Amino acid sequence: MGAGTHPESGLTKSTWSDADFDTMGWHDVTIHGLCVQLGASDDSLPRLLLDIDYIVRWVHPVAPETYFSFWIAPSTLVFEDVWDIEGDFDFKGMALSLDIDQVRRSTPEDSRGGPQWHIEGHFFDLTFRATGFRQYLREAPQLSPRIVLTHDQRGGSSFAEAAFT
Repeated sequence: MGAGTHPESGLTKSTWSDADFDTMGWHDVTIHGLCVQLGASDDSLPRLLLDIDYIVRWVHPVAPETYFSFWIAPSTLVFEDVWDIEGDFDFKGMALSLDIDQVRRSTPEDSRGGPQWHIEGHFFDLTFRATGFRQYLREAPQLSPRIVLTHDQRGGSSFAEAAFT
């Protein structure tokens, strides 16, 4: 088995980037934490880090089962050189949960060089410009009957930028 692969779940690598965008999907992925990290110098732009449970693969039920199961990996999604961040969050009467519906990338790029990213959630909306992203699957995927891992299953919250090997 190669570094960062997990054949049982279908995972072929543990670090992804915006070059892989068209083969990735974030539908029903849960965000456990969000961090805007200042740039390393006065002239650099901030970074946006998301602590997520990335769904590597949805597993169709086999009779007599009637519900999907999921291969899920605790992951850090990092957008580089972020600007023009706008967000709308609406949790009226709902449990506080940030679940992604979809992530979209819009072009053309603006004059500063980055596409617009749109993270559409079930009860939130986040748009921003960024030059790209990297996603690190911090642990090997786990097969779960639930679409989100528990705090203990995911090893707590983390913004670590290291993929499992």
